[in-house]
Amino acid sequence: MPLFIVISGILLLFILIARFKLNAFISFITVCIFVGLFQGMELLKIVESIQKGIGDTLGFLVLILGFGAMLGKLVADSGAAQRITSHLISSFGIKNIQWAVVVAGFIVGVPMFYSVGFVILIPLVFTVAAASGLPLIYVGLPMLASLSVTHGFLPPHPAPTAISTMFNADIGRTLLYGIIIAIPAIIIAGPIFTRTIKNINATPLKEFYNPEILKDNQMPSMGVSLFTALLPVILIIFSSLYTIVFPSESLIKEIILFIGNPVIAMLISVLVAIYTLGLSRGKKMKELMNSISVSVSSITMVLLIISGAGALKQILIDSGVSDYIGSLLEGSLVSPLILAWLIATVIRVCVGSATVAGLTAAGIVLPLISNSDVSPELMVLAIGSGSLMLSHVNDAGFWLFKEYFNLTVKETLSTWTVMETIVGITGLIGVLILNVFI
Repeated sequence: MPLFIVISGILLLFILIARFKLNAFISFITVCIFVGLFQGMELLKIVESIQKGIGDTLGFLVLILGFGAMLGKLVADSGAAQRITSHLISSFGIKNIQWAVVVAGFIVGVPMFYSVGFVILIPLVFTVAAASGLPLIYVGLPMLASLSVTHGFLPPHPAPTAISTMFNADIGRTLLYGIIIAIPAIIIAGPIFTRTIKNINATPLKEFYNPEILKDNQMPSMGVSLFTALLPVILIIFSSLYTIVFPSESLIKEIILFIGNPVIAMLISVLVAIYTLGLSRGKKMKELMNSISVSVSSITMVLLIISGAGALKQILIDSGVSDYIGSLLEGSLVSPLILAWLIATVIRVCVGSATVAGLTAAGIVLPLISNSDVSPELMVLAIGSGSLMLSHVNDAGFWLFKEYFNLTVKETLSTWTVMETIVGITGLIGVLILNVFI
């Protein structure tokens, strides 16, 4: 019965979001009440559970996502993203243009939300494709593979960060393992896959084709742009590597762990960006703070959706559904990593949103962490891989790609959907291989 209830709840979530176009946060809270009632929870207990789930989820994430949005806005507005992209393209040359946009997409994708990175980089891709005479899909899809992988695999992006929190996974190790898995996933889904695509001629609409490109003197230097964009990754990974190499306790280790804490790393990165991308280039503090305020307001709904998923996770735990599912799966011969990936994939196909799919799957498979010796960091990445699978017409990213590249639905399915699926499958294979050594 509990399994039937949770499946019914996920179907209800899908119907509310996809069929009735109800806001995802409202849909999550509605499903929380539905599951709680049919599981026999007391009415006030349902409310308390929802409040606890939201509070536990947002307590950490609001800091990470808030600072992340600020950093992404500063990187975009200053021209740092454009500098990184244009420099890499000129350095790699036309023959290696795909590798240039792959690296640019990865670097810019780390501090930016997917949709922001997409809008910032696509005009540059259009310009490069026109200047080089290369097919637009050949140039653009590898970059989008990079952006997609950072969105699904790597903190400080919403889903991997939230799932890491749910599973008590070390964010530094999740980031490190995520990068290891991301590299082959991007290469296969980007440069290799696009060379197999034939007879698809993307012709972007004129309104997307004449972007405002900043002049050279309007952008920060390459060194400053690269350092500022990657600073949170540098701090977090350095801290994780230091603890592995020097396990003994010391004052230096305590300081490095403090600096490498994701919240502190993001705060330091934002403060550095305010100076390197703003004050040092003659911008006024008032202008920078206005820009930061806009960036934070833009993630309000993202935070609410994530908190709604956190509420559902708590309902599943408090109502006993999680324990029930855990007991069912306890004797399964299938790896928990594969089960987590499959559940995330099914929800992704039903709901569309990678973030919603990842967080919902995490709530369902949470008992697998306590009932097995599987690495929580790899569970995060397995769910992240599944949450990117089979993007189709109920995914906003699908339509964003279709409209900007001016493709038919069939062409979008044979390019975008296949690319996302390759990322998801390659990610799972990478997780299973890492699991042998960790």
